Amino acid sequence: MTVSLEFLVASGVGWVTACGIYLMLRGRTFPVVLGLSLLGYAVNVFIFAMGRLWWNAPAVVGHERMADPLPQALVLTAIVIGFATTGFIVEMALRSRHESGTDHVDGAPVGEEGRG
Repeated sequence: MTVSLEFLVASGVGWVTACGIYLMLRGRTFPVVLGLSLLGYAVNVFIFAMGRLWWNAPAVVGHERMADPLPQALVLTAIVIGFATTGFIVEMALRSRHESGTDHVDGAPVGEEGRG
């Protein structure tokens, strides 16, 4: 039984997306930041895979097999923007921790949601 490259990439993107969503649903800020980063990486790999998956294919027009350079450029731009966004989110999480005294997303520790 041989497994295709497309199946492996699709499975990897699915697992990374599932892990990112799981981490985003956690109650603390650091797992939320990690979940957002994982989700961004999954989207980048998905966009990259849209340009076809070839082994040793040049990104030059005129060849029989070629890789599409547009998704590669989009992913490169998304990586740079993702780093900047992650840095901003980490700074916001640190500021929230400093002001509220807790790293929970809603600002209340576990067990004190109903108290007011």
